[in-house]
Amino acid sequence: MEVQKMKTDDHVSDDIKLDVPDDSDAVHGVKTTGEDAQSALHAEGEENRFSFRALVRGASARIRSVSGELKSLASWKSTPSSRYEPANSAALHALTGLKFIRQTDGSAGWPDVEKSFHQLTASTNGLLPRSRFAECIGMGKDSKEFGGKLFDALARRWEIKDDSINKAQLKQFWDQISDESFYSRLQTFFDMVDKDADGRITEEEIKEIITLSASTNNLSNIQKQADEYAALIMEALDPKNVGYVQVHKLEMVLLESSKQTTRGDSKNLSQLLSEQLRRPALENNPLIRCCQGTKYLLKDNWRRVWIIALWVGVMLGLFAYKFVQYRNRAAYQVMGHCVCMAKGAAETLKLNMALILLPVCRNTMTWLRNKTKLSVIVPFDDNLNFHMVVAVGVAVGTGIHVVYHMACDFPRLIHASSDRFALLEPYFKEQPSYWELVKGVEGVTGILMVVLMVIAFTLATPWLRRGKLTGFNAFWYSHHLFVIVYALLVVHGLYLYLSKEWYQKTTWMYLAVPVVLYALERLTRAFRSSIQPVRIVKAVDYPGRRGVLALHMQKPDKDFEYRSGQYMFVNCPAVSPFEWHPFSITSAPRDDYLSVHIQAVGDWTRQIKKVFSEASPSGKGGYSEGENRPNFPKVLIDGPYGAPAQEYKNYEVVMLVGLGIGATPMISIVKDILHNIKEMEEEENADMEGGNGAGGKYDNEFKTRRAYFYWMTREQDSFDWFKGVMDEVAELDHNEVIELHNHCTSVHEEGDARSALIAMIQDLNHAKKGYDVVSGTRVKSHFGKPNWRSVFKYIARKNPHTNVGVFYCGPPGPTKQLRELALDFSHETSTQFDFHKENF
Repeated sequence: MEVQKMKTDDHVSDDIKLDVPDDSDAVHGVKTTGEDAQSALHAEGEENRFSFRALVRGASARIRSVSGELKSLASWKSTPSSRYEPANSAALHALTGLKFIRQTDGSAGWPDVEKSFHQLTASTNGLLPRSRFAECIGMGKDSKEFGGKLFDALARRWEIKDDSINKAQLKQFWDQISDESFYSRLQTFFDMVDKDADGRITEEEIKEIITLSASTNNLSNIQKQADEYAALIMEALDPKNVGYVQVHKLEMVLLESSKQTTRGDSKNLSQLLSEQLRRPALENNPLIRCCQGTKYLLKDNWRRVWIIALWVGVMLGLFAYKFVQYRNRAAYQVMGHCVCMAKGAAETLKLNMALILLPVCRNTMTWLRNKTKLSVIVPFDDNLNFHMVVAVGVAVGTGIHVVYHMACDFPRLIHASSDRFALLEPYFKEQPSYWELVKGVEGVTGILMVVLMVIAFTLATPWLRRGKLTGFNAFWYSHHLFVIVYALLVVHGLYLYLSKEWYQKTTWMYLAVPVVLYALERLTRAFRSSIQPVRIVKAVDYPGRRGVLALHMQKPDKDFEYRSGQYMFVNCPAVSPFEWHPFSITSAPRDDYLSVHIQAVGDWTRQIKKVFSEASPSGKGGYSEGENRPNFPKVLIDGPYGAPAQEYKNYEVVMLVGLGIGATPMISIVKDILHNIKEMEEEENADMEGGNGAGGKYDNEFKTRRAYFYWMTREQDSFDWFKGVMDEVAELDHNEVIELHNHCTSVHEEGDARSALIAMIQDLNHAKKGYDVVSGTRVKSHFGKPNWRSVFKYIARKNPHTNVGVFYCGPPGPTKQLRELALDFSHETSTQFDFHKENF
């Protein structure tokens, strides 16, 4: 076994190569972070960052070490049919790196390509045009131009002059681009750059391929700076300024870049780490398997289980109590079990109409979460989930109550014999008709409640709440119909057919406390927001497909306190005086301002972005210190309110995951951790100097000692939102407490030919200037989506016997996978992962 260690500015990588059979599990690499190691390009004693000069020296050394192989490569270039396979090469570690076709591209092999060929050439006499080549081989619509350049390179190699190819020629193209030989794929890539096939690459050719790669990966900023990056590559590869670069020099830098960042092995690494933690063999005994599943279910969800069990138990008890009560009354002799079922359902309905208000009493929930220890046994993170579960109980209770009244006991009542009806004479003056029962106060209020509930429940469903036709506003306003519903419910409970004594009319008793509490909540929020208008001190309009408006505002008063991870409601009367929308707070508690980031994804958010943009002096929603303060619109806030992410302080290790704008609560947490680190270091330094310290500024109860932040975004411009935070962490986090992992998912995964040149530019620029070309920060970006199983494996290996808090905020897509992995690794390793999902 051969082990090679290389240190980059972000991590240390151990490359482990095992000589094993093809059908066995092979270890390709294990990535670690923060460990000491030496790189082949490091002088002894260098720390954390490659110098640009060292990078170039390393490339030169590698050119000399494989010069013999390059001569063979040059002779191979002239004959397409030849294959150069060095038996022992310094580049063998990257043989799985550069690829033109990935599994994620949707083409599993030649059969798929052949099928696509027949579909695309059905009307072209069996000839595939250049414009459809990328689509045929499964590259995707975003790679159409790149596919065209690849077609041109392959056509030049095979001396094809036409812009169309037949199936046999396509098979030749496919064999070359899917060839597992690294040098075959590398030469194809060089053919794309070297358009005139003279073995020399000019700065203009490099610029053209940079522009193409940037366009293919939706990196507009790199596309705009193609001249600068082409000059950077020429500076590295053409130190004598001869005006061109020979192909083998570009090859060596590409190989060196691949080695430094282990890009070529990243996917193999992910596969390895997945294999390293396989699930145990399935238990054959179904009884034992069931017991194990039950044990894990209770262990992972015991707080939810006891709450739901208590709720269901109380409902069953109330239902049984009312059922038995009416079973022993005269009404049973007339209406039978129908009246028992209707009254039993009504009793559960009263309970649920009271309970449903409690989870949405935000101030109360926040106080209980912050000031009590109830969070140990009560899952406050699931308050909205419980609200929806109770809503289902309301719907079921309403359905049973209405059906058994209108379809069962009403018909029995109106068709009862005179003798039987005589038992109910204390409640009815005379035997009623069906219409008289329906048009009475009880019937009218009941029907109106059902209609309003149907409207509110329908518009609250996820597909309508997030739909374009109805949207959030329809959900928000329809929910206010419940003010009428509760009024009707009280009236309905006072006009009961079979209960005349006031103490028998218990509806108001159930509702009194919850309704008063909720009313006080709403009054408190309205009063507090009306006297707490905030002054906007800064507004920044970030461009992008879905632009973001960042608002920095003064705190309402000195006593305004909040925790990282919490959120608040924002109202802008200039947009709508009635609409309040929740946004995560992106500032940290020790900042002297409040901030939120608002993404323009709906009518209200787009409008507030427009209003602030128009109010700024530049018309771009921002101003600098030297400008006159703009007359920004009035903004009201309501909050802060508790959220799952605020529980991060309970964990020594946290894994923070944000998708797109979902990074907002995680940014506040990162800043809070950084502030605590800074203040702790200041106090320790003061103590060492013999002073009195920093006066205990830092939070002694701050448990968090390690944080892993994963941020995924598709747009390159998104990194501008929190660029300052990223740079501050890179500069001040001397002990590497916070690991930042930025993933630009629009860029094709590491090792893909479509992102190979971007990777090389990234390494060269970071080595020379110290910042990343993708994110514009000092933190290097990753390409594509993370392999979550490898991420969990890495964190579990670095933090054994530790409780790790996993906090996710973003669209629901990754939620299931993250939750399942947290459970899997908690069961199979000594590390316990507690998953928390932010309501998004």
